[in-house]
Amino acid sequence: MIKVGLISLGCAKNLVDAEIMLGMLLKEGMTVVNDPAAADALIVNTCSFIDPAKEESVNAVLEADEVRRHARPDQALIVSGCMAQRYPDELRKEIPEIDALMGLNEVPRVAEIVRKAVEHRKAAGPRKTKAGVLPKAAAAPIKFVSSRATYIPDYDTPRFRLTPGHLAYVKIAEGCNHPCAFCVIPQMRGRHRSRTVESVVAEARHLLAEGVKELNLISQDTTYYGLDLWPAAKRDKRPFDHTRSRSFVQPSLLPVAVVYDRRNPITRRTAGGHRPPLQLPTLCSLIRGLDALDGDFWVRLLYTHPAHWSDELIETIAASRHVARYVDMPLQHIHPAMLAAMQRETSEGWIRDLIARIRCGIPGIALRTTFIVGFPGETEAHFEHLLEFIRETKFDRVGVFLYSQEEGSRAAKLPHQVPDAVKRERHARAMALQQQLSRERNAAMVGRRLRVLVERPSNRKKFAWIARGEADAPDIDGRVYLAERSLRAGEFLGVTVTGSSEYDLTAKPAA
Repeated sequence: MIKVGLISLGCAKNLVDAEIMLGMLLKEGMTVVNDPAAADALIVNTCSFIDPAKEESVNAVLEADEVRRHARPDQALIVSGCMAQRYPDELRKEIPEIDALMGLNEVPRVAEIVRKAVEHRKAAGPRKTKAGVLPKAAAAPIKFVSSRATYIPDYDTPRFRLTPGHLAYVKIAEGCNHPCAFCVIPQMRGRHRSRTVESVVAEARHLLAEGVKELNLISQDTTYYGLDLWPAAKRDKRPFDHTRSRSFVQPSLLPVAVVYDRRNPITRRTAGGHRPPLQLPTLCSLIRGLDALDGDFWVRLLYTHPAHWSDELIETIAASRHVARYVDMPLQHIHPAMLAAMQRETSEGWIRDLIARIRCGIPGIALRTTFIVGFPGETEAHFEHLLEFIRETKFDRVGVFLYSQEEGSRAAKLPHQVPDAVKRERHARAMALQQQLSRERNAAMVGRRLRVLVERPSNRKKFAWIARGEADAPDIDGRVYLAERSLRAGEFLGVTVTGSSEYDLTAKPAA
């Protein structure tokens, strides 16, 4: 019986891939172990989104090799995930100690690849040096990497969850069709491909039966969900572009001409003016399907692109019993010149109008976004424009990233690259502003009542438990600290906020 260990890096989408790999291994009769020294094969599931992620992935592979040199010289080392997909030949050359490279399409073949990697390691055999017994580098790592990623899981795909029992990530789609100049995800993960509504709802039903209380919907672009399954979408790959037009005609979709509403590009009305029932899959139809499930649970929307928001989506969230009043909508910038250079397919006017419509249509909504500073050509005036937007809009949650010059991206070849020192200085200023706004927002929460999901025990002396409110996504947002001891992970609780800091709150059970 082969024992396998796994180290997963990167985002929640990568985590789901890791969970599927573990599920496949268990299905094939292999054993999953937590101690790398006890594993016959170790998988490092890598990330390659930006330079820091690549550096972390390379270090993790090298550290894994170092550990096995001393603990398990016969252990097979497998590198999977985005870095293996993006740089298979470079990794084979630079780190020949790797036994196998596994791309994103090969996730269902993980058990087969583990067996071949173990055989590969045995064939190489150990060697003795002054430093002790070391694994030999075989002729070259075995490469299992398809040139184009097309894989998407289904509701019955084996999976061993690595998250706490009360929360799960549900990958509703994979890949991306957007041409963002700073990003190479479409090159690694392929074009956008959605699961069916029936598949996602079936998986959600199974997770709820297991005791899950929070379903986090994830993909590269959650608001594009389902549009690739439309008959017309197979013939017209152009994403909606609000910088050029807010309405267009696409007569191939229905026997009659279909005119898309300016503010509602994914809700249709016939040329005669009436709206027929929407039968095509969209995020709205998925939400309605999840809303029909029994139980007390949250559905959280992550990674929503602003270009595909619609009035119907706003109305659907507002009417939903289960969708958390929380929206993760990466904007990246607000200055028109930067949005155009980034190829974000949105405009400043569209973004400002959309935020106003979301806040008006969904009372109590918490908005989270991310921005990139130091993009090529960003001037001090562009950056000040961004700061003023943050100051005016008062987002509930903001993440700020330094631009990373990714090879293979359109932006990597742009002139006027911003010096690293300027990027860091702008990042510090943007974060200082958001910290101030977050501190003010949290202070205003004192005395209010919240519904929280109890997460886990706390290691702080004064507080026994950590919880999260609707405005807090797992691992990336703030926390609510509770002194109450008679609680359990995964239960919902009404609390009254008693204190605040820059990012976190303290609370007690409501009377």
